[in-house]
Amino acid sequence: MLNDLYNETKKSMSKAIANLNSELSSIRAGRANPKLLDRIMVDYYGVPTPINQLGNVSVPEPRLLVIAPWEPNIIPNIEKEILKSDLGITPSNDGKVIRLVFPELTEERRKELVKVANKMGEEAKVAIRMVRRNANDKIKKMKKDSGLSEDELKSAENEIQKITDDFIKQVDDIIKAKEKDIMEV
Repeated sequence: MLNDLYNETKKSMSKAIANLNSELSSIRAGRANPKLLDRIMVDYYGVPTPINQLGNVSVPEPRLLVIAPWEPNIIPNIEKEILKSDLGITPSNDGKVIRLVFPELTEERRKELVKVANKMGEEAKVAIRMVRRNANDKIKKMKKDSGLSEDELKSAENEIQKITDDFIKQVDDIIKAKEKDIMEV
C-alpha cells in the first residue's frame, strides 16, 4: 500500500521535472534550436497550428533556423506570428523559406534569461512540494483508516521526504546546467 504511494509520488514528481525540461527548452541560449518555435501557433485555415507542422524546420548553422513551409502562401502568417512572439527576432524570407538569424546574446539578456530559468525551477520545486504535501495527507488518512502505527507513519513521511529531496536536487542540477548553457559565450 505504501509502495504504491511512493511510486505514485515519484511519478507525479517526474512529471514536474519533465515539464521543467520542456519549459527550459524554449529559452534560447545563443544557439538556434527548433524547439524555440514549438510554442508559436500560426492560423492555418482557421486552426492554430505549430510551425513544425506547417513545414520543415532545420538548423544549417548554430545561429540560424530555416523554416521551409510546404505551402509558400502561409509565409506571411508564419512571419507575423514570429514577430508577435517573445523570441525578439525579425524573420526574413525569399519567397520559399523563412530565415531566423539569432544574434549573440548580450550579457544583460543572458542574466535576464538566467532569472527566467531560475523562476521556472522554483515553480517546479513548488509543484514537487505540493506532491509531497498530498502524499503526506494520504499517509495521515491511511493512519486514520487502516490503523498505521505511529512508527510506520514517521517512516513513511521520512521516505516521502527523501524522494522529495532527490527531486529537488534534480531540479537544482537541471537549472545549474541551463544557467551554464545560457552564460556560455
